[in-house]
Amino acid sequence: MLEDNTDDLYDNAPCGYLSTLLDGTIAKVNATLLGWLGYHRDDLVGRRRFSDLLTVGGRLYHETHYAPLLHLQGEIRGIALELRTADGGRLPVLATSTVKTGAEGQPLLIRTTIFDARDRRAYEQELLRARQEADRDRERLRRLVADLQRSLLPAALPTPPGMDTAAYYHMASADEVGGDFYDLVPLADGRWEFFLGDVCGKGVDAAAVTAAARYTLRAAAVYDPTPAVALANLNQVLYQDYLSSAHRYCTAIFGILTATGTGYTATLASGGHPPALLIRADGTAEYQPTPGGTVVGMLPDARFASRTVRLEPGDTLLLYTDGLTEARTGRRTRFGPSALRTFATGQPAGSATDLIGRLVELLATLGDGLDDDVALMALSVRPRHANDEAPPDAA
Repeated sequence: MLEDNTDDLYDNAPCGYLSTLLDGTIAKVNATLLGWLGYHRDDLVGRRRFSDLLTVGGRLYHETHYAPLLHLQGEIRGIALELRTADGGRLPVLATSTVKTGAEGQPLLIRTTIFDARDRRAYEQELLRARQEADRDRERLRRLVADLQRSLLPAALPTPPGMDTAAYYHMASADEVGGDFYDLVPLADGRWEFFLGDVCGKGVDAAAVTAAARYTLRAAAVYDPTPAVALANLNQVLYQDYLSSAHRYCTAIFGILTATGTGYTATLASGGHPPALLIRADGTAEYQPTPGGTVVGMLPDARFASRTVRLEPGDTLLLYTDGLTEARTGRRTRFGPSALRTFATGQPAGSATDLIGRLVELLATLGDGLDDDVALMALSVRPRHANDEAPPDAA
C-alpha cells in the first residue's frame, strides 16, 4: 500500500507553511513557500522575521492589526497580505495563523499557513475592471437618457403678458426615460395653448409616443385651438397603433389661455388626467375637474369634457402628473389629492415660481416613496399694482 511521507507532505504541500517564534523569528519553512519566494532555507530560518517578508503596507498592518489580534484571539484567518520575493517582486497571499500552546496553555510558537492568491488577485482585478467598465457604460446611458428626456421638454417656458410661469420634471429613474410631458406655446391670435400629460410606460417606446403627443398637440391647436378637439386629434393619432405591440395611451390635460380684462380665462379639456388645481389669491385652493374625459388613445371615438375658469390677479393654476399624488409617504399611505390641496393652500399670490419651488422641496422629502416620474407646471396671473397695465385682450 502506498504511504505518504509526512515530512515530504509538509515540505511539498500545495500551500506554504511557516513556523515562527513568538517574536516572529522564522523557525521552520517548507519548500513550497521557499520556491514561491525564491529564497534558500538558510536565508530565512533563524535570520529573518515573518514581518520582514511583508511589503511596507503589510508590515504596518501586521504591527497594528495582525499581531495584536493573534495575541488576543490565538488565531487569525484568511488575511490578505503581500509578501516580497527575493527578486523584489510581490506575491499576493492569504495567511492564517494559530498560536501553538504548551500543556499548561503557555504560547510556544506561531504556525502560519500561506495560500497563493495570485489567481484570485487576477480574478478580482478582472472583476474590478469589468465593474469600472459597467459603471462607465451606466454613466453613458444615464447621460443619454437625460439628454433624451430634455429633448422631450421645452428648454424654458415662455411667459404670457402679466403672468408668471414655472415647470419642473422629476425623473424617477436615471436609467429609463419617462413619459411625462408639458408645454406652453403662443398662438397667432394672441392666445396661448398649454398642456401636460403622462404616457403609460417608460423607455424608448414611451419616449417616441411622448414626442408624438407633444408635437401633435402643438400642431392641433394651430388648426383648431378648441381643447376638446385638440385631444380628439391626439386620440386619433395614438389609436392608430392600438393593435401594435408599440401602442401606448396617455392621460392629458389641454388648455387655452385668453387674456380678458385684468386677467385670463383658461378653457380646459381633460383625457383621464388628474384635475388642475386652482389656487386663488386669497389662499384657497380648489380642483377643477372635467368629468367624463376618457384616457387618450384607448377608444376610437373618445369623448373629452371641458370647462372654463377665470384667472384673476394673484390666482395660480397648477397642472401635475399622478406621480405626485401617488407618491408614498408611508408604507401604506399615499400623498393624495387632499394633501396636495392642503399643501397649496396659502401659497403666495401670483407666484408660480414659488409654488413649483415649494413642490420641488416636497419631492425631495419623499425619498424612496417617489417611484414614478413627476411633471409640474404652474401658471399665475401676477398681482396687479397701481401702475401695472392689464394684459392685452386677445384679438
